Amino acid sequence: MKYSEEIHKWHGQTQCEFLAEKLKKRGFDAEICSDPEAFRKYMTTVIKQNETVGLGGSVSIRELELDKALVENGNEVLDHWNSSLSMEEKNAVRDRQLSADVFITGINAITREGQIVNIDGVGNRLAALTFGPKRVFAIAGINKIAGSLDDAMWRIKNIAAPKNAKRLNLSTPCAKTGFCHQCGAETSICRIINILEYKPRQTEYTIVLLPFEVGY
Repeated sequence: MKYSEEIHKWHGQTQCEFLAEKLKKRGFDAEICSDPEAFRKYMTTVIKQNETVGLGGSVSIRELELDKALVENGNEVLDHWNSSLSMEEKNAVRDRQLSADVFITGINAITREGQIVNIDGVGNRLAALTFGPKRVFAIAGINKIAGSLDDAMWRIKNIAAPKNAKRLNLSTPCAKTGFCHQCGAETSICRIINILEYKPRQTEYTIVLLPFEVGY
């Protein structure tokens, strides 16, 4: 391993360890997975084969190939990103995600103090990560860490949202320029903001921290 790689690894692990302690003080469970393989092994161990699993709209989940690992694990996976589904079928999947045994989502931004910030256009992901499923797992690579709530919002508006808008081929200004214009467009994915200050009282909640960059 090159010296610079050792420093990157040390820095990512240290940030995750610091953040894990902050999250625990806010009532969350926190788990650190060193690499994608360890992450998939952890998730397919803590999720039972007979449990239904809802997947939020998350690039991180797909980059880590968790969707494939869960199918191989024998779980019923509720995934509205399935391109073979009609819009009506996708919405039916979104409805079922709200009562799944387990819901898994990425995180748009997380502050150094452990506040979790997400933004949505439809709102199904924010609904499921707040109430409904028995257990929630939220995933964050170190690129999702922001200093303050203001920093978290800047990150979402100027990094996560433009990249997602471009991925979805939306006609928003940010999909052209790469930064937020506060457009309020009909196709905007920045319509609903959710901030978790503490763990929702009636949900088992684990934040999975990854000491490397993943997703937007």
